[in-house]
Amino acid sequence: MSPITPKIKAFLDIQKLGFVATVSSTGKPNISPKGTIIAWSKNSLAFANIRSPDTMTNLQNNPFVEINVIDPLSRKGYLFMGTGKIIKDTTVYDDILRHYRNNGIESSINSIVLVDVSSVSEVTSPLYDLGKSEDEIKLKWKNYFNTL
Repeated sequence: MSPITPKIKAFLDIQKLGFVATVSSTGKPNISPKGTIIAWSKNSLAFANIRSPDTMTNLQNNPFVEINVIDPLSRKGYLFMGTGKIIKDTTVYDDILRHYRNNGIESSINSIVLVDVSSVSEVTSPLYDLGKSEDEIKLKWKNYFNTL
C-alpha cells in the first residue's frame, strides 16, 4: 500500500501551508513554513526551496524530515516522515517546476526537495476527543478568524 492515498493528495492540493522539520548538524531542531508542499507520487512529496537556507543545509547533513500539514479550520491533517533529497537540473526538477508554474507559483525556486515518504499519520485536534464535531470545530475557527 502506498503511503499517499488519493484522499491525502486531494487534501494537499487544497491546503496551502505546511511545516517542514529538519535537524542541524549540531542537533538543533529547525521548523520552516512551506507553501509549496505537493504529493508528487504515491510515495513522495515535494516542496520548493524558495527561501530555505537552514532547511537545505540541514538536509545536506541529515536527510531525515518530518512534514506536518493541517487544515486550520477542521484541525485535521497529516504528519509525513521520510528522507529528503535536494534536486536541481534534472528531468524531475523540470517536471515539478513546470507543475508549480502551471499552478501560479511565481517565486524564484532555487531547488526542489523530493521527499521519499516512509510513513503517514493522521493528526487531529484533542477537541475531537471531547466529542466535538468537525462542523462545530470549523465554525469555532471561522468565527475566530472573522473577528481578527
